[in-house]
Amino acid sequence: MNKAFQKRKHRIIPLICVFVAIAVIFGACAIYLGDYYHADNAAIGAMLPEGSSWKETPDKTIVFEPDGAKKGFIFYPGGKVEYSAYIPLMQALAERGVLCVLVEMPFNLAVLDVNAADGIKEEYPEITEWYIGGHSLGGSMAASYAAKNTEDFAGLVLLAAYSTEDISESELAVLSVYGSEDGVLNMEKYEKYSHKLPHDFEEYVIEGGCHAYFGVYGAQAGDGTPSITNKKQIEITAEKITEFMN
Repeated sequence: MNKAFQKRKHRIIPLICVFVAIAVIFGACAIYLGDYYHADNAAIGAMLPEGSSWKETPDKTIVFEPDGAKKGFIFYPGGKVEYSAYIPLMQALAERGVLCVLVEMPFNLAVLDVNAADGIKEEYPEITEWYIGGHSLGGSMAASYAAKNTEDFAGLVLLAAYSTEDISESELAVLSVYGSEDGVLNMEKYEKYSHKLPHDFEEYVIEGGCHAYFGVYGAQAGDGTPSITNKKQIEITAEKITEFMN
């Protein structure tokens, strides 16, 4: 009996260890994925002009449709940032005549759905010129999507982001924008991968801007101290993107 018990014991202990390891991994993932930057709804409400409107599709995509729009913009949110934090930026672009499609990402990570832009263009046949872009991780993933679908877009917009995919020989127009006080964007990697963009890409540095102020979700860990307001950075960004598209 003792020998049989010992054999069972030797089989059970490894199984218990495996189950404990799996539980720890799942627990760590749940904590990581559940810890994200929430949209500051009060600040967003105060920032938006009266009469601001948009529609939300069943898959939670938020769409801003100005009358007579001919240019469209698909936007990927930053990593671990609630996508609705970018409503003020999308609204500012819509006021300038750009149809904007703000997509929600699984667990707020664009890397989990790089192909989120699939099928969006077909839903808006009236749009004759499309752009794609995003903030931080979202910008990098938008660049990855654009690299595989260059014929679908006129340009790419990178907000505090860089492209690890080589689009240097493509005909994509590229705009890169970041804040002078950004403490999150890895500038070494930004410079390292800059050769992967077309040689004539446009770069604009927002003086006093920071990493988090492209959206409205409060301060971000590791970021610098901005010397302009969140609203001002969004206004500048919307203006630069519109100039770029035109």
